[in-house]
Amino acid sequence: MTDTVYPLLLCGGSGTRLWPLSRKSYPKQFAKFTGETSLFQSSAQRVSGPGFGAPIIITGSDYRFVVTEQLAAIETGALATLIEPAARNTAPAVLAGALALEAQQGGADTLMLVAPSDHVIEDASLFRAAVKAAIPTARSGQLVTFGIFPTRPETGYGWLALSKDLEPGLAPVAQPLKGFVEKPDAATAQALVEGGKHLWNAGIFLFTTRTLIAAFEAYAPQMLEITRQALAEAEQDLHFTRLAPTPWLTLEDDSIDYAIMEKANNLSVVPYGGAWSDLGSWEAVWRDGTQDADGVVTTDGATAINCRNTLLRSEDPNQELVGIGLEDIVAIAMPDAVLVAHRDQTQQVKQAVAILKAKGASQAETLPRDYRPWGWFESLVVGDRFQVKRIVVHPGAALSLQSHHHRAEHWIVVEGTAQVTVDDTVKLVSENQSIYVPLGAVHRMENPGKVPMVLIEVQTGSYLGEDDIIRYEDVYARGQGAKG
Repeated sequence: MTDTVYPLLLCGGSGTRLWPLSRKSYPKQFAKFTGETSLFQSSAQRVSGPGFGAPIIITGSDYRFVVTEQLAAIETGALATLIEPAARNTAPAVLAGALALEAQQGGADTLMLVAPSDHVIEDASLFRAAVKAAIPTARSGQLVTFGIFPTRPETGYGWLALSKDLEPGLAPVAQPLKGFVEKPDAATAQALVEGGKHLWNAGIFLFTTRTLIAAFEAYAPQMLEITRQALAEAEQDLHFTRLAPTPWLTLEDDSIDYAIMEKANNLSVVPYGGAWSDLGSWEAVWRDGTQDADGVVTTDGATAINCRNTLLRSEDPNQELVGIGLEDIVAIAMPDAVLVAHRDQTQQVKQAVAILKAKGASQAETLPRDYRPWGWFESLVVGDRFQVKRIVVHPGAALSLQSHHHRAEHWIVVEGTAQVTVDDTVKLVSENQSIYVPLGAVHRMENPGKVPMVLIEVQTGSYLGEDDIIRYEDVYARGQGAKG
């Protein structure tokens, strides 16, 4: 028995509250809000180093290659990557992670840290210290949660009730947890802050696998039985573990709080006094950003003139966003969508996404840049019977061997070198060279080099949808009809 802590990073989510930057096709945990790393990468780095094992990741099928790519970029490998057939909230996800870790460790009673992958915790060393301070309590058989010192009467979070007064500034020490408080109204939240005996519920937990599984045996035995079955019948897909869909889809959609924590009597809490945010809205992004003397937060590509308490963010390097005389406004500019909202209305963004989806707008869920296991592409121009794309292929990566029923393609290499197969011909295409792929030809492009390969693709034909594909070989084990 060791005190090595194995993180379980929860990496699902639909990404609607931070639209248009975060969308279903590429939710917020993979986006870079500050610095050079995504929220997911920062989360993985925060729970690494001495005392921590390789993480277990649980995510959806659409994100499996993004997870792999982003971990590789920070030179981190996963102990296991579990693929949910469908989202079923945090209770089944946490349980599946615990069962997988128990099996991987040969049945040993192992410490597991559950953490969302889309939170901001600025002081990683302080957080790791809080986790290590909780280890003896978790080893004693307690389910440990981490609570955040409240800085405002927040109505968007659940709260944790303590048995004694908070003492800010002291080293983190576990204490018994008195109970949970649902998301309060404004008056109740104000009273909770002033009372000094409540913390925000961060949704971060530490326990041993044996303690958690025993809790499911006591309070959610059916969920335990079904999840065991989903893991026992799981299939390996490359380095991913696909949980079996037939049992998994029968699971209830339930959070770990409702399924276990609010019923258990072996609960402890470690107060965490460092800065924390779940980035749950653009208001939160503004609040946690670097504000100037007028409370204005801007990114490169955004300019504020005579503005106050405003967030201006441009995500297109070719598009300048200018705000003049704005107060309490959030403006987010993407190549295909723009959001302008009052700061106190940013929780309505989710409703806006639902309206766009009902209208059939692709911008509701899909980014202009489409990420694939081999790289990414984006549409530059779409017209009647033609489309122009920019395609970026990672070093050593290859698209599937494929053909199309309805379109021909012209490829122009602008950076790097492409190895191109067209029927029985294989040739290298260098910068400033081009090649034509006739309709129906069996073809593939590969990047044999050590730098990204960039090309411009011009598609012509009667139908240009991504599902017009016959796939013959694919190193990523994707089936017929899968994109890319």
